[in-house]
Amino acid sequence: MENIKTWPGKPYPLGAKYDGLGVNFSLFSENATGVELCLYDDQGDETNRIKVIERTHNSWHVYLPGIKPGQQYGYRVYGPYEPGNGHRFNPNKLLIDPYAKAINGTGHWNNALFGYRIGHDDEDLSFDETDSAPYVPKCIVIDEVFEWEGDTQLKIPLNKTIIYEMHVKGFTKRFPKIPPEVRGTYAGLAHPETIDYLKFLGVNAIELMPVHQFVNDKHLIDNGLTNYWGYNSINFFSPHPAYCATGCQGEQVNEFKNMVKEMHKAGIEVIIDVVYNHTGEGSQMGPTISFRGIDNASYYRLVEEDRRFYMDYTGTGNTLNSVHPTILRLIMDSLRYWVTEMHVDGFRFDLATALAREFSDVDKWGSFFDVLHQDPVLSQVKLIAEPWDIGENGYQVGNFPAGWMEWNARYRDTIRDFWKGEDEKLPEFANRITGSSDLYFDDWRRPVASINFITAHDGFTLRDLVSYNNKHNEANKEDNNDGENHNRSWNHGVEGETKNKDIISLRKKQVRNFLSTLFMSQGIPMMLAGDEMGRTQKGNNNAYCHDSELTWIDWENKDDELAKFVSGLIKLRLSHPVFCRTKWFKDEHLHGKKIKDIEWFLPEGDTMSEEHWNTANAKSVGVFLAGEGIHTRDKKGEFITDDSFYLMFNASDSEVMFRLPGKEYGNPWRKVVDTFEGYVSEEGKEESGAHAEIIVEPGSVVLMKHINK
Repeated sequence: MENIKTWPGKPYPLGAKYDGLGVNFSLFSENATGVELCLYDDQGDETNRIKVIERTHNSWHVYLPGIKPGQQYGYRVYGPYEPGNGHRFNPNKLLIDPYAKAINGTGHWNNALFGYRIGHDDEDLSFDETDSAPYVPKCIVIDEVFEWEGDTQLKIPLNKTIIYEMHVKGFTKRFPKIPPEVRGTYAGLAHPETIDYLKFLGVNAIELMPVHQFVNDKHLIDNGLTNYWGYNSINFFSPHPAYCATGCQGEQVNEFKNMVKEMHKAGIEVIIDVVYNHTGEGSQMGPTISFRGIDNASYYRLVEEDRRFYMDYTGTGNTLNSVHPTILRLIMDSLRYWVTEMHVDGFRFDLATALAREFSDVDKWGSFFDVLHQDPVLSQVKLIAEPWDIGENGYQVGNFPAGWMEWNARYRDTIRDFWKGEDEKLPEFANRITGSSDLYFDDWRRPVASINFITAHDGFTLRDLVSYNNKHNEANKEDNNDGENHNRSWNHGVEGETKNKDIISLRKKQVRNFLSTLFMSQGIPMMLAGDEMGRTQKGNNNAYCHDSELTWIDWENKDDELAKFVSGLIKLRLSHPVFCRTKWFKDEHLHGKKIKDIEWFLPEGDTMSEEHWNTANAKSVGVFLAGEGIHTRDKKGEFITDDSFYLMFNASDSEVMFRLPGKEYGNPWRKVVDTFEGYVSEEGKEESGAHAEIIVEPGSVVLMKHINK
């Protein structure tokens, strides 16, 4: 090994920072007794091993003049190997820098990755001396300079946001209009064909499933499967290199940045799904790749009675210790990096309740939220919680602080139940489509706190939701025991794929019902990528382990009619503030008139009474949305007056005759949406006067627009 000059360096910033003359390296470890910085060449051979002498507080640091971007490195950390006391230091294991901005691959599974001897009688209490360096991916020093061309976050108003949840690889892997060499990559998302499709559809925010560097679980690899979804992070700064078309020696950073820039040029925000609740190192039986070997007792929440074991609020074997000040700073530094350096527009926090736990209890005003709330950068981007974990009191839908949006699982379940035709669902259905005020009215929250969705990556696709009563996860090799078993939908008597045209027609109508309800509800709609084109996973509702045609979008067989229908719905929604209000509906007269913001009607045309709401088998309802009820001012300070609309929902299995409201609510009306006919157009198909009778077919939605003449 060649001699290399070293300077003391600085404790901050953590990670590897190139300043044009050299690189400053800094690593946090509170309990370590020694740290070595290992440098590698492009072939993966170690060229230098540098003992880090300088320590400021709990940061170990060194400056290497002459080192440039592209340099590969890793750490070896010394300290006690005392699992019972929470310490698992093992200098035989090369470790990934938690602050690395790029990593040159995903590594290779080998028993050397484990800090203990596999198969030993003492299990993880034993100590393994095998060098893991050949199997651990190396960190890469990057040059952070990038030509952004003036790009900034878009800051699309919450009430105008349309979220489209997608997988980086799965979205373009089978897209025939995109060159094969960039399919399934960040560059594939940035391709003009991808962006043209998103613009056609009308979505203005993509929510990417995890793009942080993640680990493929060994048990999945052993079974011929893979961690396709990516909820198994091993680093919170580096973009996952497998999604990069141009290389993994740092090129993934600029490729991701360019994707964001191109999306922003098209008016589309980029939200990323982040997994700060746990890491890919798993339980005490997992590998030692990064955090565990750097300072296990600091990075993870351990069981106080026996610190050999981990608190597990996530079902993955460990929970990140977000209560520790330095680990909390790691999370905040990561979030700020993705906003300031990568220009993302917001975050969806996986199992966010785990981050809210101060000790074992859920505290919605814990340190994590306090720090986010006061941060001048992070408090200004979109913050979305998956408001549950698997711990005690882990289901916290409706309980996150002001400023947060939440995946509203109660919306999902209620809308599914209503369209399945279940009894006693009408009152809750009404609550869900008007913004779920029972969940979000308090604490100064608005309807936009609710992220409304019917399907997401975790569960059935929308086509499968209406085609299968039971999950079919046999290919996951868990005897079909994984995934939620209860399906809140219907399959019209035939499970799975069918050539019966009548059943296919019924299923397509049901899909249109779900999507129409979604885009006519108050709150922020989120649609799973591919649902608008009839994507199927053959009944697999937990396809996390399949990186194959099962999960990739099938562009060759997409349902173009459905895609056009959805595009029309989104255009209709964004054209009318009445569907994306910024405030709650008010039950009061407006401008001296008797018309309310919203009014509910029986099919016969009478307004709903308390008795009607409590009718167990009520499955049909009319909803008047007053255009004059929009509490939004234009640039001159004048109230915006929108068109009024009349919605008719019929979840029964027979047609229902609806009578339109009287002239005081509007006259005449034009039909602009009919899910039975698969029709959506603001031009309208027919006009009807006040008190006119409209037939709404079984299991259908009709939307009428008031014509201002």
